[in-house]
Amino acid sequence: MSAANIMKKTAERTKAQRTKHDWSRADAMTAAERHAAALADPDAQPLTAEDFARMKPVPRVSIIRRAFRLSQEEFAAQFHIPIGTLRDWEQGRKEPDAAAKAYLRVIASEPETVRRALLPRPRPGGMKRKREAGDVARR
Repeated sequence: MSAANIMKKTAERTKAQRTKHDWSRADAMTAAERHAAALADPDAQPLTAEDFARMKPVPRVSIIRRAFRLSQEEFAAQFHIPIGTLRDWEQGRKEPDAAAKAYLRVIASEPETVRRALLPRPRPGGMKRKREAGDVARR
């Protein structure tokens, strides 16, 4: 079977699987009528100013990352975040916990400070000369 036939069969199957909706009632309504119908739906009430005031802003990882013009891989590497975790946050599969939210806020406000803090540092005493076997034997 050629690639063209596969695509044709896939398109036909997808077209057949789509659900059919009758939009004629919605199309016949004016914008004001659609708005009134939406407001009358008890399950989809609009948020009020009080609702917004209660909500805590959640740092949007993708917005922070794009502001730095970094790919997911670059952002994850620079800020020591596992790439899978970053992708889960960006795709909404998981939400950052409290510590991660705080870390993202610091990254957003002070990225250079975070980068400097994450630089590898020499170990204390790592530069000292190792004792040779002869030094130990002389004591």
